[in-house]
Amino acid sequence: MRQAIEKASGMIEALPFIQRFRNETVVVKIGGGILEDEGLSRAILQDICFMEVVGLRPVVVHGGGKLISRRMEEAKLTPNFRHGLRVTDDATMAVVEAALNGEVNPRLVRMVESMDCRARGIRGQEVLTAARRMGTDPETGDALDWGRVGEVTGVDTAPLIESLNDQRVPLMTPLGRGEDGAVYNINADDAAAAVARALKARKLVYLSDVPGLLADPSDPSTLIAHVESAEAEDLISRGVIRGGMIPKIRSAVETTRAGVNKVHIIDSSLPHSLLLELFTELGVGTEIVRS
Repeated sequence: MRQAIEKASGMIEALPFIQRFRNETVVVKIGGGILEDEGLSRAILQDICFMEVVGLRPVVVHGGGKLISRRMEEAKLTPNFRHGLRVTDDATMAVVEAALNGEVNPRLVRMVESMDCRARGIRGQEVLTAARRMGTDPETGDALDWGRVGEVTGVDTAPLIESLNDQRVPLMTPLGRGEDGAVYNINADDAAAAVARALKARKLVYLSDVPGLLADPSDPSTLIAHVESAEAEDLISRGVIRGGMIPKIRSAVETTRAGVNKVHIIDSSLPHSLLLELFTELGVGTEIVRS
């Protein structure tokens, strides 16, 4: 009986959050590394199904990096990264598109539907338009060209809204269509942020393999639970935010300034971390809010 009462108390604790977020859109980005773990993938998708059932409108953007690397090795192609982005020539792009649209996305749709939750797989190029991404090497000043890697220039929200209105969870790949008609590989964080801004989502959640933003990356007890957007550049300059977390935080800040209330970075390995962040007072992970 005590266990049943505790379960009921948990549901009552979640009630005001469910009421607050009813009919609100929440964009969730799931990294490719997370998707390597079948049990973890299923647990996350179960949380997403719960969100849909209680009246939220979840949109999932997912990667598939580790599978892409394996498929490249099978095709005798050597993965090549520059500043964290996969260099994508035509042969690599064929592998990327086949892995994301042909393998990962259908598998996730099947998993969601196995939970009696309706889903729709969406190819990113149906939603995102992209331009070729160019950059400058910060060390040498040389021009950087990643090939068919794109940056988002536009978002057609119609397929996502149609899916949400039909009570189907949209699961989208991070690909875009260029003005030249070619498909471009897009960083999944950037794709999710662009979708959240275009949909005017209530929240954007990055599911990560770390607890959130840590003052000391080796010490989980140094979690920084709350970051104001105005603080971010100071934290970067002081070295508190470093490495691969810098572009994620800067993207989060830009997203809050575009109207998304909060961006969350949470640990995917913590059971039901998504629900804990959304439906409890304390939450987990790091939240970035507009100052």
